Amino acid sequence: MKRFDNSSGEEHIHDVKDFENIKKYDYELPGELIAQFPVEPRDSSRLLILDRATGGLRDSVFRELPSLLRENDLLVVNDTRVFPARLLGEKSTGGKVEIFLLEPLENGLWQALVKPGRRVKPGTIIKIAENLSVDIVDQNADGSRNVLLIHSGNIWETIEKCGHTPLPLYIDRPDKPEDSGRYQTVFAKEHGAVAAPTAGLHFTNELMDNLKEKGIEIAGVTLHVGWGTFRNISAPNIRDHKMHSEYYNIGKEAVESINSAIREKRRIVAVGTTTVRTLESAALHGLPLAPHSAKTDLFIVPGFDFKITKAIITNFHLPKSSLIVMISAFAGRDNVMAAYEHAIKNRYRFYSYGDAMLIE
Repeated sequence: MKRFDNSSGEEHIHDVKDFENIKKYDYELPGELIAQFPVEPRDSSRLLILDRATGGLRDSVFRELPSLLRENDLLVVNDTRVFPARLLGEKSTGGKVEIFLLEPLENGLWQALVKPGRRVKPGTIIKIAENLSVDIVDQNADGSRNVLLIHSGNIWETIEKCGHTPLPLYIDRPDKPEDSGRYQTVFAKEHGAVAAPTAGLHFTNELMDNLKEKGIEIAGVTLHVGWGTFRNISAPNIRDHKMHSEYYNIGKEAVESINSAIREKRRIVAVGTTTVRTLESAALHGLPLAPHSAKTDLFIVPGFDFKITKAIITNFHLPKSSLIVMISAFAGRDNVMAAYEHAIKNRYRFYSYGDAMLIE
């Protein structure tokens, strides 16, 4: 099987098997390039532009995005909203425990990660606040726990008051009050994510207005980013990696915009890998799209045939992650690694609070 490049319509000579080894997606990053805080304002982030047909690179700034996109582009964003999923509490003995909420289940139960897990047995009650406690119910095969939240009032309001922003582990500091707003896109509205769709963090309301003034249409889809987004691929062959499952929804308005863009052969620009995953998962149900909700465990690897996505705005991703594999499937592994080398040499900032790329 050969890799097909959707940008040029030409087959590459590389066999797809050349890109199955996870070591192909590794790179060394100086620790000081891992962004610990975001830049202000949001759109002052740097933007590296990668032409996937030629491998050409250009340096820019995110606020210049309206001049970099085409007037008839459709920009698709992920409107998921991060909730403060980290609950810090203690056992009756005084031992400190962290409950990382993942997603609500049935009958008031939640799937969660518990730390330190081995010291917290089923039946243990963790007190978070006066109006919130957590009952550890049982353990799942993947290491997560099922927990029952004991609370008064609206659960989302309670979590908002008691929880902490779930910053990724590579942000080596406690969360601060300002993170609750900054680790959130300006278009976030649908509660459910435990990590931000970070490519969207660079947008400001003013920039969104500027894009619309240029004639660029904007549509919103929802994918609730799960804990699996932080997992590296441990299998030597990427095809042996089991992808995590995430909930997504594409509503009527978004479907109409996407189908119209496809019909009119306008470019669809996905903001973030989560949006790419949503669009391409939906496309597997057939085109034209129909409004629907589902869960997806789609793992996009080299050789994947992108049906909807024509350009991607994305941050710089962890080595050996499903995300760097995805953008390598879209832009070519060699192009991506050359872009990352350029970014490191030119001191771009990496990961969630870092700079961005436009791959077209």
